[in-house]
Amino acid sequence: MRRFVLCLTLAATLLLVALQEARADVRRVSNRWGERFARTMPWHGQYYYAPWGAPVSLVVPPVSNMQTSMGWGVTQTEMRPIYHQFARPYPGDGAGQGVGFLSTPRWPSHTDQFGVYYVRGPWK
Repeated sequence: MRRFVLCLTLAATLLLVALQEARADVRRVSNRWGERFARTMPWHGQYYYAPWGAPVSLVVPPVSNMQTSMGWGVTQTEMRPIYHQFARPYPGDGAGQGVGFLSTPRWPSHTDQFGVYYVRGPWK
């Protein structure tokens, strides 16, 4: 009986360790995909946040990987991956105040037109 309990405890421990490793591996794969896309795409869209005069990043938890963008009507609602991740060292302020960006329309028809874009937070 004692041997059975010991074997059962050992099996449960090994199963938990295996699940943790599998979960960590998935996180590494998604980080590699995010890094690849982040190198070729800007973190912002074509609109600026009116109070700041430039696009603004909304920092979300690092485990977040999808965002919902909603538009006028059901067909424009979509789920998109969040590729960019905030990292140090931050190089300082940008090159200007919303130069080349569009302002929020008087009657926005999509959440992208507000100039606030998701960026995942740092792991540490």
